[in-house]
Amino acid sequence: MYAIVKAGGHQEKVEVGDQITVNRLAARKGESVEFPVALVVDGPKVTMAAKDLAKISVKGEVVDDEAKGPKINIQKFKNKTGVARRKGHRQKQTVVKITAIA
Repeated sequence: MYAIVKAGGHQEKVEVGDQITVNRLAARKGESVEFPVALVVDGPKVTMAAKDLAKISVKGEVVDDEAKGPKINIQKFKNKTGVARRKGHRQKQTVVKITAIA
């Protein structure tokens, strides 16, 4: 059984026991979070109706609330003016372990 959930502005395919990395959530390490469901697949049975999905929830536990994504380097250059700028960025993320789909 797996579900497609909306997490941190993205959609993720999850199963019980999976760890997903999403954009920073307000929850702290050890707290539980709940995600809205977009689709549930249980073998040959697929649930897509909004009224049926409202009854289903995906629960997870925050494993790491201080994770960071990969470094992104930003470089700007303007020709013939001596203007050059270099900057880096690492997105703050949260790692969540899926505990239940019910």
